Amino acid sequence: MGTFKIEGGHQLKGSIQPQGAKNEALQILCAVLLTPEKVTINNIPDIIDVNKLITLLGNLGVKVEKLSEGTYSFQADQVDLKYLESAAFKEEGRGLRGSIMIVGPLLARFGKGYIPKPGGDKIGRRRLDTHFEGFINLGAKFRYNREDYFYGVEADQLVGTDMLLDEASVTGTANIVMAAVLAKGTTTIYNAACEPYLQQLCKMLNRMGAKISGVGSNLLTIEGVDSLGGTEHTMLPDMIEIGSWIGLAAMTKSELTIKNVSWDDLGQIPNVFRKLGITVEKQGDDIHIPAHTDGYEIQNYIDGSILTIADAPWPGFTPDLLSIVLVVATQARGEVLVHQKMFESRLFFVDKLIDMGAKIILCDPHRATVIGHDFKSQLKATTMVSPDIRAGISLLIAALSAKGTSTIHNIEQIDRGYQKIVERLKAIGAKIERLEGN
Repeated sequence: MGTFKIEGGHQLKGSIQPQGAKNEALQILCAVLLTPEKVTINNIPDIIDVNKLITLLGNLGVKVEKLSEGTYSFQADQVDLKYLESAAFKEEGRGLRGSIMIVGPLLARFGKGYIPKPGGDKIGRRRLDTHFEGFINLGAKFRYNREDYFYGVEADQLVGTDMLLDEASVTGTANIVMAAVLAKGTTTIYNAACEPYLQQLCKMLNRMGAKISGVGSNLLTIEGVDSLGGTEHTMLPDMIEIGSWIGLAAMTKSELTIKNVSWDDLGQIPNVFRKLGITVEKQGDDIHIPAHTDGYEIQNYIDGSILTIADAPWPGFTPDLLSIVLVVATQARGEVLVHQKMFESRLFFVDKLIDMGAKIILCDPHRATVIGHDFKSQLKATTMVSPDIRAGISLLIAALSAKGTSTIHNIEQIDRGYQKIVERLKAIGAKIERLEGN
């Protein structure tokens, strides 16, 4: 188990380039299974979860070629469907949450798709019902082996239909869209997710020959086509990383420039950090955060009541950044209620912040009240374990702002979402080392 050793309390300076979007990559990579033609993808992040999916595709028979840093070509012209029922696949698929999204493309193109119950972060329940109910609506037969925790769907021919999703699941919508593009007839998906990453997937599929309308709205209409062709696609920068670096700059009173952020796709993110009192400046397509030498003050509502920051489906605020908001608030002037609606375990890292001296009241599994220190009491260094990707990066930011030297164990969780993080943080002045475990 690897460890980060972090000497906190140093101001950082410089610029940082966000990686390609992890959550987009997991969708886009699965979509290469929809065509026998070559698909080239740019700006792929070099992180554990994405690399695992690329390996899985290769084991499935997809021809994978690395063309340059972050650019790969994929050609799924000889897919080995027998691999789907192998012991190796059951093991590999179980270790990656995003593997669920291979089911839709395989079902659409080959008439069957299987997946072991996926793993991933332990942040609470993440149901798969939306995915499989969508496939069933399209005419697939569902089966589940309880002994092996193995899911399967099969269909001779998917048929378009109207459906209302029970939740606006991003991965669920992506999976159903990938199944519907090759179905016979027209499919409408109401209460569809409309995140920028889902929009990117739909635009890519349309370039491949799909007929998807309503992109960017919660009502998608998909006219099925007989086949799809190849294309080239470039992924957006990772909005979660962008929000992480905004929080890092504020907490360490650092002047940072975040390069090439694709402002039009950030939604509420800049405004939420501004509500925390952080100056977020637009410079072309970059974000500039000046050094907050005098701190930052949380805005109250216009009637004077305490600000609440809560997650919601796009265009609401992403749940992946609530842990960053919570950490940043520990040194603000004022108070804020953080309401994590979607996952019941994502606030369970606050005890580590309390150990560092933060003033936080965990109201229940979904809500925490933060009383900011206004930098009058610096967080104290400590030893901690990263529970998941987003809590891990939040604890890392806390450690970089804290007085003394902290250690964070189980850093593989952080590596799953952030590429070359030690090298990139060192480049802007962070005192951080990676210690490899036994």
